[in-house]
Amino acid sequence: MNHSRPTRYELALVGIVFVVLVWSGIGPHDGFTWFLEVAPVLVGLPILMAIYRRFRFTPLAYTLIAIHAVILMVGGHYTYAQVPLGYWLQDWLEFSRNHYDRLGHLAQGFIPAIVVREILIRRSPLRRSRWLPFVVVSICLAFSALYELIEWWTAVATGEAAEAFLGTQGDVWDTQWDMMLALIGAILALLTLSRPHDRQLSGRSAGRPAPEYYLAAND
Repeated sequence: MNHSRPTRYELALVGIVFVVLVWSGIGPHDGFTWFLEVAPVLVGLPILMAIYRRFRFTPLAYTLIAIHAVILMVGGHYTYAQVPLGYWLQDWLEFSRNHYDRLGHLAQGFIPAIVVREILIRRSPLRRSRWLPFVVVSICLAFSALYELIEWWTAVATGEAAEAFLGTQGDVWDTQWDMMLALIGAILALLTLSRPHDRQLSGRSAGRPAPEYYLAAND
């Protein structure tokens, strides 16, 4: 197997992200908000491509990254407060607001948890440490707090132009909710995905790269 070339599955993920990115950028509700919301995708995708030969993530990690990218791009197209899925859930469950942004912040903890876990397992002494879950959750919570600070700095710098980016919808506890959901997401990811993630890292999943590709060639 030629590990220097992307698999069909990886190419399919890139294709999906690219298609959704193009759709997201066509007639967004607010151009400035769109740029702010999809900026992680615009920055992250080139980085992943640049490091691909030196650090190739597991299929699970790439799948989660693609899902997170889609969540961001859909939110950027409509703004988080006006995503149709959120309105549908609001009507169905009689919520007081559009909760699509809650989904986004849950994913902000859930998805980075596996990415951070993989980096630490492959690039740090924490591979078999009992401290690994704690460090992963702490990094995810710190990332969530940083994102809230970025939202605050953007609001201070641009004023009302960043209102849709903040997406508080009048909730004075929105920042605290966002960070708590990221914390819950990180913990849930470790509880539900650690074993399948370990199987992919060890090469025990059918059709996946050999163990030495993840744990030796990249160390």
